[in-house]
Amino acid sequence: MRFRDEHSQILDEKDIPRFGQLGVIASIQGIHGTSDLPWASQRLGEARVLEGAYVWQKLKKSGAVLINGTDAPVEDVDPIRNFYASVTRQSETGLPPGGYQPDQKLSRLEALQSYTKDAYRASFAEAGGGTIAPGKWRISPSCRKTS
Repeated sequence: MRFRDEHSQILDEKDIPRFGQLGVIASIQGIHGTSDLPWASQRLGEARVLEGAYVWQKLKKSGAVLINGTDAPVEDVDPIRNFYASVTRQSETGLPPGGYQPDQKLSRLEALQSYTKDAYRASFAEAGGGTIAPGKWRISPSCRKTS
């Protein structure tokens, strides 16, 4: 079994190490780190945001596997916007300068892997896709027509 937690974006700090210890896959939506930015501190409190909200690198350091998605229709389905937010932790207008909690940014490779290799593994589809190799799917099997 591969356990996963959907919307792993606002966590109790004590639970973060448990992702790696228990092998729980953290399903994130990188764009929530920027779209929630205007209200997160007001609703959650700055201390809680800093310790456990949108903490992609803390999760990775725990040993967790991160998978990433757009969360459409809540967010725009465009994966490039989500990729940008995951890597820069900035809104489309470039705010805040340097990114929100910049120490939690994903590298471009980490963000790409969260969309591809790790996402396929999380759905038990790694034999057919998620990496570039002969015999792998070129598109997600769910996008293929069966008739």
